Amino acid sequence: MLIVLLGLGSSIGAVCRYLITQILSKKSNWSWATLIINLSGSFLLGILFGSKLNTPLYLILGSGVLGGYTTFSTLNIELLFLHRSHRYRLELGYAIGSYLLGFLLTLFGFMLGQALTMN
Repeated sequence: MLIVLLGLGSSIGAVCRYLITQILSKKSNWSWATLIINLSGSFLLGILFGSKLNTPLYLILGSGVLGGYTTFSTLNIELLFLHRSHRYRLELGYAIGSYLLGFLLTLFGFMLGQALTMN
């Protein structure tokens, strides 16, 4: 049953990612969708981890929903595209921004998750 719920969660996350990408790609030439999706997913995963949810729910939400939602493979393809286009400054800024902000938002989410579950 857990495998089915993981698959369902992953499907929900992927559909959310697709919808956000469709909405944001109409408004800009830059791929803001990947950045927003990965940063928000990092923050939400931090909250989940910090809140110490029970294992099945954490797996369904973290590995399932957020695993289907985030898209670090797309980030790396976009970095490769920037590299091949000789847009090295943008490539470096995008890489540093994505990974550093992703870590900081995960950390902030973790602290928030801990604070929300303290009794």
